[in-house]
Amino acid sequence: MESVGTKLKNLRLQKGLSLEEVHKETKIHLNILKAIEEDSLVNFSPVYIKGFLKIYCKFLGVDPRDYIADYKEPKAKISYVSDLQERPVPSFKMPSFKLFSLRAMHIKPKTMVTIILILIFIIGLFNLGKFISFKANRVSRRAKLPAVISSKTDFRVPKPKLENLPVVKIITLDIHAKENCFIQVRADGRVMFQNILKKGRSESWQAKDKIELSLGNAGVVELEVNGKRIPGLGRRGQALKNILITKEGLSVKR
Repeated sequence: MESVGTKLKNLRLQKGLSLEEVHKETKIHLNILKAIEEDSLVNFSPVYIKGFLKIYCKFLGVDPRDYIADYKEPKAKISYVSDLQERPVPSFKMPSFKLFSLRAMHIKPKTMVTIILILIFIIGLFNLGKFISFKANRVSRRAKLPAVISSKTDFRVPKPKLENLPVVKIITLDIHAKENCFIQVRADGRVMFQNILKKGRSESWQAKDKIELSLGNAGVVELEVNGKRIPGLGRRGQALKNILITKEGLSVKR
């Protein structure tokens, strides 16, 4: 009669399957599959043997009970080594280390204290040398830097000579409104304009001595004084009063 292993092998061959394909599907090791088909599965517990047979039979589409009951271990055990077989772990003994002590080293306590003090002194000298070297490098770097020039002599803006300044005979003020803005203009003490300057409109005034200006919304107007454009005087929505325009320029009284 055919053995269980031979029957399973014939079923596998009838289905056109290789051991590698069975291994991929069942996850049973190739050596174990070969041992099952050769009826040489030894050195395993009966529980594991039945488990392998059950998985293999189900994969081949047969009832495991018809094969597990007839499976018997071979009387003559064939030496078979599996990757899943437990191998003895080589024993490893930790080498015993003897604690070093003053007695084992034959060093007297006074000698050890002297050695420690000498080491501390050497370390202190080493750190002192590093500190002195750092200081010397720092001083040399400072010496290489260019001398600092006094701000009073180099950065003082020379005052322009009066004879070089253009002579302003008439004070002119031009205002352009980017949005509606309330404006009051006094030229030489007379009110020249006191109303809302509409968005997109521009106006111009002249005076001999001074122009006094008040703005209801300083951030929405553009000013030009004596032909020179003045940057924004304030923020949007900010009201400014007592803006004085003279021949020297524009100033805001706080």
